[in-house]
Amino acid sequence: MGLLTALDGGYGDRADALVVDGTALSREQLLGAAGAVAERAAGAPGLAVLARPTAETVAAVVGGLLAGVPVVPVPPDSGPLERAHILRDSGATLLAGTGLPEDADGLTPLPVSLADRPGGGWRPAAEDGDRTALVLYTSGTTGAPKGALLPHRALAAGLDALADAWRWDADDTLVHGLPLFHVHGLVLGVLGALRTGSRLVHTGRPTPAGYAAARGSLYFGVPTVWSRIAAETAAARELAAARLLVSGSAPLPVPVFERLRDLTGQAPAERYGMTETLITVATRADGERRPGAVGVPVAGVRTRLVGEDGQPVPSDGESVGELQVQGPTLFDGYLGRPGATAAARTADGWFRTGDVAVIGPDGFHRIVGRASVDLIKSGGYRIGAGEVEAALRDHPGVADAAVVGVPDPDLGQAVVAYVVVADGGSGGSVGSGGSGGVGGSGGSVGERELIDFVARRLSVHKRPRRVVLVDDLPRNAMGKVLKKQLLDEGR
Repeated sequence: MGLLTALDGGYGDRADALVVDGTALSREQLLGAAGAVAERAAGAPGLAVLARPTAETVAAVVGGLLAGVPVVPVPPDSGPLERAHILRDSGATLLAGTGLPEDADGLTPLPVSLADRPGGGWRPAAEDGDRTALVLYTSGTTGAPKGALLPHRALAAGLDALADAWRWDADDTLVHGLPLFHVHGLVLGVLGALRTGSRLVHTGRPTPAGYAAARGSLYFGVPTVWSRIAAETAAARELAAARLLVSGSAPLPVPVFERLRDLTGQAPAERYGMTETLITVATRADGERRPGAVGVPVAGVRTRLVGEDGQPVPSDGESVGELQVQGPTLFDGYLGRPGATAAARTADGWFRTGDVAVIGPDGFHRIVGRASVDLIKSGGYRIGAGEVEAALRDHPGVADAAVVGVPDPDLGQAVVAYVVVADGGSGGSVGSGGSGGVGGSGGSVGERELIDFVARRLSVHKRPRRVVLVDDLPRNAMGKVLKKQLLDEGR
């Protein structure tokens, strides 16, 4: 089956090889339902899939891949304008899934039934590693979402590299409850199981109770999921039998890292990637797991840091630069956007991630954040927002924090921290000259204490100049903080 080698039958089968939100399927049943989709989708320019967390979604995606048709996952909560853009821009002519909207934006509906089977003459499309497997749309933070073209060969290379890094094989049971329209939930969390032969349990929603009940050996989650699990002691302890807990899509707060380690007996493994690159850097199952670090490049991938002047940045564990990536997991470009595709690559063929990072002498990577919002230039210094956020989260009175650079007539940019107080607290703003308090688990915390707390851990110039108390931080579906929204509010 090319990419999905577990469907060849070489790993055996069982009635619950895949369980998605309570619906159990054998691989043979999945192959039958997917084959029926493939038979109807063959020859289409694109198959859009309304990616609800259901077994029918898995069958539709697998069917498109077997037919050799580009699959376009559509977020189920997308509004009509976003959905219309994705469907129009992708060129898809079919829309598969369950509970399809009455207005399918001019596409032909392709209902999916797990009981369907293909005709006797159906065969999967011939293998072609260069063929587009998925068109995944980026978040669109700088304009309309762009469709990233991911070929079969990139998916195969990425999954094989992670199988090596995480010792992931057919003896595992993978558990997660992540969305099926992103790399984390769909590529790693579904296609990964169908390539390695591991059993898959998708919990529908990523609840602590669902994760605890699944009895997996390998778990995937985003920081929001792990934070909720860490807050429920009994659920977290049920994960102690697992061999690997993987966190990604956003930085995992150090207190959550440490609590998971205490409750489960093992530290979580963080990793890094993008829609355009898949997962390129990961903590290895047999390697050190450091809080705030995402590990080392996976097999076949190379990374480097580059300064704003285009010159190399040393891997000394201190110097910050833009992270650039090269390797077999990279996408083929943005659909219909040659200019954006060219701009994303350097003259010598490296992909510009737009993320800023620090690499240690031992190759361990630490992601500071996005260059556009997380590289703060203040008073002639270059400050990584992630470093300041990690320092703030170390304070017992701080539950979470996000740091941005706000325009300042004197400094160029001033470091401003948005803080969620532990154990409640009221929203508001405190400046560096006042004596307002922050209620938290450590008692009443003055704003000067927070600023000095950071200054003692980092350099003085990295301290926040202003602290804004908020009840929560705005996040997208994958748990990433929407810093542009904070910037708009903070100007």
